[in-house]
Amino acid sequence: MAVERIREISGTALPLRGDDIDTDRIIPARFLKAITFEGLEQHLFEDERRQAEAHPVSNPKYASASLMLVNANFGCGSSREHAPQAIRRRGIRAVIGQSFSEIFFGNSVALGMPCPTATADAIEALMDLVERDPATTITVDLESMQVSAEGRSFPVSLPSAARDAFLNGSWDATGLLLENFDEVRAVAQRLPYVSGW
Repeated sequence: MAVERIREISGTALPLRGDDIDTDRIIPARFLKAITFEGLEQHLFEDERRQAEAHPVSNPKYASASLMLVNANFGCGSSREHAPQAIRRRGIRAVIGQSFSEIFFGNSVALGMPCPTATADAIEALMDLVERDPATTITVDLESMQVSAEGRSFPVSLPSAARDAFLNGSWDATGLLLENFDEVRAVAQRLPYVSGW
């Protein structure tokens, strides 16, 4: 298994308007009983989708979206890892927003799902584009730190440690271990509780 280096993500986007969207709205607590994260994507925004048939997650026009556009303080509330897991398992590879809860952001980095931020005006412009034409392709470039669509480009921000982790693949702890497994085996042989001496 090779380490995945994430430099650019392109695709259509799902616009999700509203500030302070918390993790309980993203994945209601009653779906956190499972031992694994399998199938969580089926319950993404479950309660809101039941209350509003027009919810973007239910809209077939956004079914193949690989990016999500959000407003301020996305992923606030409890620290459940299930929220970014449900989003990532839905096929979303990056979330672009005005701001993110720190814990949601960290959990997303661990999944290889960048969450760059942009200004409110940039997010509004991108949301307007995809609401007018859901087939609009958006590209997030983590090297140039730009998001672009239909000839327009906006700067995005990402903490340098997270950006470097995506670019060099160090976000993927399991992949790094597997890529350097001879070193892991050598260290294990030096440990008395592993080697038995």
